[in-house]
Amino acid sequence: MTGNVTDRLSTALADRYRLERHVGEGGMATVYLAHDLKHDRKVAVKVLRPELVAILGTERFLNEIKVTAGLQHPHILPLHDSGEADSFLYYVMPFIEGESLRERLRRDKQLSVDEAMEIAKAVGSALEFAHEQGIVHRDIKPENILLQRGQAMVADFGIALAVSAAGGSRLTETGLSLGTPHYMSPEQASGDRELDARSDIYSLGAVVYEMLTGDPPHSGSTMQAIVAKILTSDPEPISRTRSHVPPNVDAAVQRALEKTPADRFANARQFLEALSNPAFAIPTAAAPFVRSRAGFRWDRVGPVVLALAAVFLVVALWSLLRPAPPRPVLRVSVSLPDEQQLTALGQFDVSADGALMVYHGPGDGGVPRLWARRWDALDATPIRDTDGANGPAISPDGLEVAFLFGRTIRCGAACAGAPMGSGSTSSTRPPCWPGSRPPVARSSSWYRWIARRSTRASTNSSMCCRGRPSCSRAQRRAGARRSTRGAWGRAR
Repeated sequence: MTGNVTDRLSTALADRYRLERHVGEGGMATVYLAHDLKHDRKVAVKVLRPELVAILGTERFLNEIKVTAGLQHPHILPLHDSGEADSFLYYVMPFIEGESLRERLRRDKQLSVDEAMEIAKAVGSALEFAHEQGIVHRDIKPENILLQRGQAMVADFGIALAVSAAGGSRLTETGLSLGTPHYMSPEQASGDRELDARSDIYSLGAVVYEMLTGDPPHSGSTMQAIVAKILTSDPEPISRTRSHVPPNVDAAVQRALEKTPADRFANARQFLEALSNPAFAIPTAAAPFVRSRAGFRWDRVGPVVLALAAVFLVVALWSLLRPAPPRPVLRVSVSLPDEQQLTALGQFDVSADGALMVYHGPGDGGVPRLWARRWDALDATPIRDTDGANGPAISPDGLEVAFLFGRTIRCGAACAGAPMGSGSTSSTRPPCWPGSRPPVARSSSWYRWIARRSTRASTNSSMCCRGRPSCSRAQRRAGARRSTRGAWGRAR
């Protein structure tokens, strides 16, 4: 608060309290250290935030806060006074010389199990007493747990309830939230105004979780992200962070942090008993995924696994062995210039990939020759040294063409303009195939063509891949074997 506001407050309270210094800012109030002039003692004067005062009725708030003034318990910080002064709503509590649990956690990060249990028992006993009076704290958090000479005291008891009762639905309409997101129960985070003791038990479980692990159960960069995790996610077990925490403590905190109120402890006493009972554990039905190796029944699961494996095997074999679907029939119309016309029906062949056609066409001096035309070209080009050739057949890889020359089968590069016997080496692509080598087709039509003509061919028919530098080593060896065994087609 500004100096002007502090001066106004100091003047308004001058007859009862002397403000000494500003202590800090809370979620609902600004805290001042003051001196009680009547009783000669130090007190904490807490002034409600202006935005809360704007929506709360002064008389209604003061009437509601009187309910909490009757709470007298060793671990509850009592309410000394409350009132209105110069439009300020304030309430007065004892000033604790020690530190808050929040300050302790900032310094030490984590507490020992014994110290955490002592603080939990003190706060739990205060909650149990208040719940018996029908009062729910609604804002249990480390900032509201004060430590004085080893004893934990719960502050601001009933303040959140008084503010909620006085503000009513106007708090929701203005977007103000009572409580701290990290420690809100799921029902409080979702805006439920009818809270019972189990909401405080959830908040205490979140505080115990942070005392042991150093972090609250759920964290996020924004309030919305934290609330979303509270409503949808389960916190990690404490044992994953601190393995030496007793199993019953871990189980008790998990039970307190259940999302459904009916699954939590019914009251604070049950929570404290679970924390101190080494035999406490969450029933197995509540944790179905925790199962030892010894308890795994292969006799029940094994047949199911084997049946599924058999089904998968059958499907895999069917996928591998089923016949390939028939290829669609492609019909095209090819027009050729008059000087490149097909001169003999049936005297042509198309490569397996459909990219090249070799056919019998006119030549010089009336002697027919072979022509090659790619589908992406407009004109065909004569293949050199094929004058008088017949019956062209393109190899499966589309790189060579075989043809019948008299009674001899000859082979050559399936490239327009390439001379016979001058095909490229294995490391050089024919000039009619720019870019990558075309894929090798699986069709054996070329070899069947050879077989149909092998009976009329000489033993030199294997010359297509015997001794030619354009053939691979394997092809040349195959050609040599076929030469010793007879005609090429007959060997295949």
